[in-house]
Amino acid sequence: VQLQASGGGLVQAGGSLRLSCTASGGTIKRHALGWFRQAPGKEREFVASIAWMGDTTHYADSMKGRFTISRDNAKNTVYLQMNGLKPEDTAVYYCAAGWDSYYPYEYTYWGQGTLVTVSS
Repeated sequence: VQLQASGGGLVQAGGSLRLSCTASGGTIKRHALGWFRQAPGKEREFVASIAWMGDTTHYADSMKGRFTISRDNAKNTVYLQMNGLKPEDTAVYYCAAGWDSYYPYEYTYWGQGTLVTVSS
């Protein structure tokens, strides 16, 4: 399974972006999907995850109320709607498929990352 993330870019503080991640070469229907991010000089951190049926979601505390994760299994795609962006949200965002977890090592497949830059 290959994951391709897209939708990153430059946005002003308070703005919105929608990230997408589409799988190819296999199905992600039975996998939980997650988004992680990594800022320069920092470790990769959990952003959000969604169970394979889409009925359960988890968010990092700093993203609650601002970010929304969703999935479309028919399109093999997971989304991350990001509103109220802050400069500290600047990072490379990665999508992943695997177990529903806060920990990167629980995910088997990873996308290549898409850069989000939030200007103040």
